[in-house]
Amino acid sequence: MDRFGVVIAAAGQGKRMGTDEKKQFIELEGKPVLYHTVHLFSQMQAMEEIVIVTNQDDIRRTETLLKEFPNVKVVAGGAERQNSVFFGLQALQNVEYAMIHDAARPFATPEMVRRVMIKTIETGAAIPAVPVKDTIKVVDENRNVINTPSRQSLWAVQTPQAFRLSDILYVHRLAEEQGFLGTDDAMLFEWQGKTVAIVDGDYTNIKLTTPEDLKMAETIMGKKRR
Repeated sequence: MDRFGVVIAAAGQGKRMGTDEKKQFIELEGKPVLYHTVHLFSQMQAMEEIVIVTNQDDIRRTETLLKEFPNVKVVAGGAERQNSVFFGLQALQNVEYAMIHDAARPFATPEMVRRVMIKTIETGAAIPAVPVKDTIKVVDENRNVINTPSRQSLWAVQTPQAFRLSDILYVHRLAEEQGFLGTDDAMLFEWQGKTVAIVDGDYTNIKLTTPEDLKMAETIMGKKRR
């Protein structure tokens, strides 16, 4: 398989978690969340480079935590997640494709990551997603319902998202120059009229954001042990 690198975004503050500890350092079964996430990508044969983007103050702690992984580089992030990812992408050196993943998603599976890789090689850009289960309402600023989009067209997007490295660097540079801020990296592609393919994600590939997510994480870890 062609050569991939991954940028793992770990520069967030995790304020919604309601803990003094940043969420990438919260422990699951004796290991920090970030450790579990990096361990997954370190096992992928095509993953040549792993770049962690974190706060300047957390660089040394992160390097110590991940010292057993030889192909990991830790760099400082920026003011927004998008800025941090751009810094991380620029740190990739010898790969053709780049994956971008949230540090707080420790339950991505090798099978799902491979699906994203294969589709990216085929199309140039791919993201994992799952069909939305709930009915979604579009509301106005007064919280009045405007309309109800069809669930058939709605998918909840996850990471890792993957792109040809030269393409994702290009759209990030344009976004920085023009002051465009997207909610994920695929949105930058969409902004430039580029096609992004969907592959099947996993409902267990949750992002740890709130205390309730930690309870779900414990349940997922328990099922993995069985």
